[in-house]
Amino acid sequence: MEIIQERLEREFNQTVITTVPNVSFVAFTNKGEVIVVNNPAEMPDPTRIDRFEEPFIRAQIITKPDYIGNIMTLCLGKRGNLLNQSYLTTTRVELIFEMPLTEIVFDFYDKLKSQTRGYASFDYHPIDRRESKIVKMDILLNGDKVDALSALIHVSRSADFGRKLCEKLKELLPRQQFQIAIQAAIGAKVVARETISALRKDVTAKCYGGDISRKRKLLEKQKEGKKRMRQIGNVEVPQEAFLAVLKLDD
Repeated sequence: MEIIQERLEREFNQTVITTVPNVSFVAFTNKGEVIVVNNPAEMPDPTRIDRFEEPFIRAQIITKPDYIGNIMTLCLGKRGNLLNQSYLTTTRVELIFEMPLTEIVFDFYDKLKSQTRGYASFDYHPIDRRESKIVKMDILLNGDKVDALSALIHVSRSADFGRKLCEKLKELLPRQQFQIAIQAAIGAKVVARETISALRKDVTAKCYGGDISRKRKLLEKQKEGKKRMRQIGNVEVPQEAFLAVLKLDD
């Protein structure tokens, strides 16, 4: 993915924004309408929604008995449900799970390979749609939404995902002359927050001794300037920040 993105930028001067992978959910409104939601931008007003349904899959994993515990922890953590466990041979075991498709498309396969040192095969097929509590999570920089970082996610995973994403953005966003507030919000409720402190200049360096009120006056003046700067300043989001959503556990 990174190689393709680099080539598009170098050879065609095309900037690619990487977004969180999503699956199609089905929203049922209070008036009986059925709306297919393919991405966060298509999310209808939550007050209109009666319920959400998300696609489920049946996953088959064949591995060595040594890794059963790791796979169970991984799949149950992804809202999976174990249906069957059977030994094909003395060194091969088959595990059958029912899981939401949205948990598979993100980072499941990479984690499965790392948890089993590559000794696992994974196959799945869609089975049906089931009712689920899905919410839209927005990322705000100083109160402004970054649409490319919005995600449709199960409510039980939203706080953890939001916290990890805010921490990652704090590492990647360059510091500015003003303070940057990074927030993960569901509607009006903020579920995670990080703050990037402003670059500071020592405006009191020229004050040697004298009345403390002179220093206070200079600091207050600087504080007002930072406040104005924050109101009109734009936060540039580097390309690495969009890629970061795919590498939250790195």
